Amino acid sequence: MSRRRPARLTSLGATVVVLLLAGLFYLYSGGRLVEAPQVVETPAGEDWYAVYFTDPFGPQAETLRGGPDAALAAAIDQARFSVDVAAYQLNLWSVRDALLRAHERGVSLRVVAESDYILEPEVEDLEAAGIPVLGDRREGLMHHKFVVIDRWEVWTGSMNFTVNGAYRNNNNLVRVRSSRVAEDYTREFEEMFVDDRFGPESLADTPYPAVSLDGTRVEVLFSPEDGVAARLVDLVRGAQESVRFMAFSFTSDELAEALIDRARAGVLVEGVMETSQASGRGSEYERLRRAGIDVRLDGNPGNMHHKVLVIDDRVVVTGSYNFSRSAEERNDENVLIVHDPDWATLFLIEFVRVYEAAAP
Repeated sequence: MSRRRPARLTSLGATVVVLLLAGLFYLYSGGRLVEAPQVVETPAGEDWYAVYFTDPFGPQAETLRGGPDAALAAAIDQARFSVDVAAYQLNLWSVRDALLRAHERGVSLRVVAESDYILEPEVEDLEAAGIPVLGDRREGLMHHKFVVIDRWEVWTGSMNFTVNGAYRNNNNLVRVRSSRVAEDYTREFEEMFVDDRFGPESLADTPYPAVSLDGTRVEVLFSPEDGVAARLVDLVRGAQESVRFMAFSFTSDELAEALIDRARAGVLVEGVMETSQASGRGSEYERLRRAGIDVRLDGNPGNMHHKVLVIDDRVVVTGSYNFSRSAEERNDENVLIVHDPDWATLFLIEFVRVYEAAAP
């Protein structure tokens, strides 16, 4: 099936038009919006990916049921051989219970956790069942939120495997089916779990830094070893039409400078930042505002937890990586860069929703 490039967004004042165009895109590309409104599945027949967004103001936020974690738990329930989990924090019963069920079926399970949260009751339940759990035991953060299933399916994104992450905060969770991408994430996992290498001790040994999936270029990067900041700056500096960003933490001088340069060159630059982080030490919020960039403070009483760039309506950056020095130099992080207008459409819809709820 051929892919259709969505029309470029030139102003978020045309929100209704954007959403109508997005709806027409799905209709005529053979795709569909899944029953849960915050979940957008890949078009039929192109099932190498799925993209999910949390909905902090929707009905699932009240029931704490049916969010993106339900899809992840269902995938774990289908595991036949192995499940590897790298979790900054885990307290979702849905994910815990799915892991316990997999363990009971004889699936091989391994968990790497941030030591600050290794005493969560749900993590202790996994250990009590005999599932091996390794903490990072270091000052920097094991900030990953990814799962590798049967060495061919990867789940990652900004969403911590927590009640807040799945139901109160703005987050994304993506699924990628590719043995090569899975090999990349398995190598990162085993670097921690087997080799006991975290943070600056990590090796730049990703087997497939770039892959082509059904004609779509996908880049896989891990931090600190892969120079993520430099790659993001290169992408922004190459923008010709627009850059939109959603940032929980934004303290990167280099990335802010690149955004300002592009705005001065006439490129449309717009963003939303998490309110609780915008006034913190090193925040780029005021600098971006002074440069005339339309950057807003989010309107979610919880956290706007995305770490997303959408460039020229065709390149999407997502993952666990905040735009910060800690993410670049100290923490264990992962990033996906997907060169595809279909992905851009999904993330632009989410951007519009978050942007419209933010304070001008």
